[in-house]
Amino acid sequence: MPTDGPIRIGTRRSKLALAQSGMMQRAVAAAAGLPIDQVRLVEIVTTGDRVQDRRLLEIGGKALFTKEIEDALLDGRIDLAVHSMKDVPAEQPPGLAIAAVPEREDPRDAFIGRDAETFDDLPPGAVLGTASLRRQAQALALRPDLKIEMLRGNVDTRLRRLQEGDFDAILLASAGLSRLGLAGVIGERLSADAFLPAPGQGALAIQSRAEDADAPWLKALNHADTALCVAAERGAMTALEGSCRTAIGALGVIAEGRLRLTVEMLAPDGSARWRRAGETAADAGTDAAHALGLELGRAVHAEAGDQRIEL
Repeated sequence: MPTDGPIRIGTRRSKLALAQSGMMQRAVAAAAGLPIDQVRLVEIVTTGDRVQDRRLLEIGGKALFTKEIEDALLDGRIDLAVHSMKDVPAEQPPGLAIAAVPEREDPRDAFIGRDAETFDDLPPGAVLGTASLRRQAQALALRPDLKIEMLRGNVDTRLRRLQEGDFDAILLASAGLSRLGLAGVIGERLSADAFLPAPGQGALAIQSRAEDADAPWLKALNHADTALCVAAERGAMTALEGSCRTAIGALGVIAEGRLRLTVEMLAPDGSARWRRAGETAADAGTDAAHALGLELGRAVHAEAGDQRIEL
């Protein structure tokens, strides 16, 4: 990787991806001691961006948001990649590594209603828009009367369709709305207990080639507490074979020197949910955090069995 610029950062072309990558562009320039014009964004269209009319589970899963960018990194066309952590598959491709995990935004889901101000205000039989199997299952676990309809597209498209009356309400990530300056549209930040977030939700991943991952200026971008929580959550994701075909949630929280992790799997129709929680010392390191996630995830999986959507 060049140390005197330019450093090329690969990013998806969506407004949210560019907002997130712009934040990291400034952070990378400061950490590497480079002028901002020596850290450049390279926009890459992914398969997940091109195909908007089907659920990700129907077209290959969330790796479709990362593959083309990872190929560019391996080919040397870019030097770094910025991803939403929840889009990053559990296993890294050979030759690549997550070099840093910056400080996390709010990991909770956001409720945005056309008329209803909160989730509980939705009338019987209301239409709720989401493309997330997890959010679908969690919503139905609380409100089996709701009608869930598929909603994909960028944030602007989803908000527009809500206002046009296609849905009574939609669910999005609070972090993305905040990064776009749209926190004002949020009617309710949903309880992380009722709507346990996706593993890594609200966090970003800075990915590099494996040989570059130990660069001191890259390590300076890492937020230790966020990286610890994400390691635990991704351990659970690995154990639960987390993908767009499984409804799973995981959230790590650090308090009083302890990392507490909560993990769950749900039946896709919300008729059952299985949950485990555990903790470890916050100074035990990311390997111990990942091991905790694996342990809790395996316990949930042993009880829940296979809850994948079959295609």
